[in-house]
Amino acid sequence: MSHTGGHDTTYRKMEKKTVAIICGGDSSEHDVSMRSAAGIASFIDAEKYNIYKVEIHAGKWEALLDDGTRAVVDRNDFTFTAGGKTIKPDFCYITIHGAPGENGVLQGYLDLIGMPYSTSGVLVEALTYDKFVLNNYMRSLGVRVADSMLVLKGRENEVSDDDIIARVGLPCFVKPARGGSSFGTTKVKTKEELRPAISLALAEGEDVMVEAFMKGTEITCGCYKTKEKSVVFPITEVVPEGEFFDYDAKYNGQVQEITPARLDERTTERVQTLTSTIYDLLQCRGIIRIDYIIVAGTINLLEINTTPGMTATSFIPQQVRAAGLDIKDVMTDIIEG
Repeated sequence: MSHTGGHDTTYRKMEKKTVAIICGGDSSEHDVSMRSAAGIASFIDAEKYNIYKVEIHAGKWEALLDDGTRAVVDRNDFTFTAGGKTIKPDFCYITIHGAPGENGVLQGYLDLIGMPYSTSGVLVEALTYDKFVLNNYMRSLGVRVADSMLVLKGRENEVSDDDIIARVGLPCFVKPARGGSSFGTTKVKTKEELRPAISLALAEGEDVMVEAFMKGTEITCGCYKTKEKSVVFPITEVVPEGEFFDYDAKYNGQVQEITPARLDERTTERVQTLTSTIYDLLQCRGIIRIDYIIVAGTINLLEINTTPGMTATSFIPQQVRAAGLDIKDVMTDIIEG
């Protein structure tokens, strides 16, 4: 490397990069996203980066400035004005749970303006956002998933209760095909509960996925990779106090979360290897978290989260701590990697 090249690098190191944490969104998960953004802002190394939160909500894109004011973001290049200066982020950390941050829409926009970001690309985001499409795609790759069927909005009466029960059995789960945080999800135990559950799920989204119930050990495992390294976190075992891991269990503490999970060494290894393999198969980027249920030794995929929750109590920060890693270093890996 020439002398100027070396000098240039040193100079660039001194200049702090700007990271924009994109949060908010218009789904039921808006508030969870805002909490994740606060978590991420506290995890990122403030000595290395200038950090701004950008909230996307109700048609507005606004940077939240330190003085409590908001600055409108120019969507042509994602710039905004702060302290009389035009700020153009070097990197975007996406933590919108749900649309448009978890379905590929925001990723497509950032690709178009040439802005690097923290998540997987458009295809992976769109694929993992639709649980029914994802399940069928993963099944085609040889990954085990629960049996499920799709009920389309506007055509929900074309399929009878008996048809659904014949296909997936009882109890079953009824959930929006797209979306997260267990909004609109019901565990249905009787035929009479089926229609109200479908209506509830349709209130959250376009289509409904009805999924066979599996009784087993629920676990979740995080993973991220850079050019230099592949990191698979310790597994968390999820023991809900209620019927299933619903919104209250997730965000109001009605659950036991055990990290590392109470699994034997061989099963732990199988889950971590599967997580790493799925990451590679889908060509993911950034941190993902995969939820599984183990039934009689068989590992079944439940869901792939490409923008997992990042509050201090969320699974990923728990797993980072259990791995003996510093979350600041993990964030730096994601931003630089």
